[in-house]
This record gives sequence, structure tokens and C-alpha cells, in this order.
Amino acid sequence: MNSKAPTFSLCVYCGSRMGDDPEFAATAQLVGHWIADQGAQLIYGGGNNGLMGVVAQSTQERGGKVVGVIPESMVIREWARKECDELIVVNSMHDRKRIMAERADAFLALPGGIGTFEEFFETWTWKQLGYHNKPIGLLNQGGYYDDLVSFVKSTLKRKFMVDHQLNLIEISSEAKSLLEELKLQTLKNAALNLPSSLDNI
Repeated sequence: MNSKAPTFSLCVYCGSRMGDDPEFAATAQLVGHWIADQGAQLIYGGGNNGLMGVVAQSTQERGGKVVGVIPESMVIREWARKECDELIVVNSMHDRKRIMAERADAFLALPGGIGTFEEFFETWTWKQLGYHNKPIGLLNQGGYYDDLVSFVKSTLKRKFMVDHQLNLIEISSEAKSLLEELKLQTLKNAALNLPSSLDNI
């Protein structure tokens, strides 16, 4: 494991299942390797299954540090990845999401299901409310999120959202370029000493 302090911490939201395309797992592996190669740190939901397990294992196999945050009820069900460098066991889902957000410098949503959607949208909502100013990325791999993105854009036409809110997130189909953009925004925030507190969550 890399003993140096991480350059930054990336929170990854993704599925606890593999999905129907082997490319989903390949991209989760790419993300894990990129995190480790950057000297960064993975913050994630602490699970051992699906894409969650892939990104954690891939980070560690290249020497990166992995911090998992998981409710006790999921540990009891033996869903936790015990090999995490740091496994934080909490009482509730709310505690889980808050700690993940506090520990992260940036957020990335890979393909996933309802849990991934909920985490992504909550983090986005917190940003538009001013609870943090951390970059958020949505990886639209293979068009997985095409319908979701189309629906979100339709809310602009229906006057339930404005352009500023949509511009708070980065959407891309290219994993590496999105990862680099999240890192760049993180470094800019640090250089400008922008506040990123989540104390009010």
C-alpha cells in the first residue's frame, strides 16, 4: 500500500451488481487503477459485491488506499469488504452518506441502481444548496444515463430547474477525461481556498 498521504479523495458511487455489460466492470477497474496511480484515495460504500467490489479491489491492487463506509446492518449481512484499509461502520444510511461526503474532495457516479441514483442526486442537491462546493461527475458509460440526462434536461424546459443547477455537475462518456476534470476542479478549489464544509448536513 502507498504510505504517502493521498493527493485527494474521490468518492465513487456505483452498483452493487455487475450489470449486463462486462465493460461496466472494466471501467470500474480503470477507475480504481487511476485512483491508485494518482496517489489518490477511494471513498466508497464499503461493499464487496458488484462494481463496488471491483473499484475497491482495483484501487488496492495498484497500491491505493480504500476507505469504506457501511451501515452495521450491511456488515451483519456480510456485504462489507473487510479488506478495506479503513472500514467505518455506522448506524444509518444517513451517517454513511454524510461521512462519505465529508471525507471526499470530489464525487463520481458510475452505472448503478437506485442507491447510486439517490447518492448522486443528494450530493448534487447539497451542492446547489451551498453545503459544499466539491466537483461532481456522472459517467454516462455506453449511454447508460442517456434517458436520465434527457429527463433532467426536460426539467429545464418545464421550468423546474435552471441552467445553473445543471452546470453544477460534469457529464461525460469518457472515464479518463472525466476523472482528470474532477481532479483539476479539486485542485482549483484548493488553490482558491474555496469553502467545502458539510457541517450543516
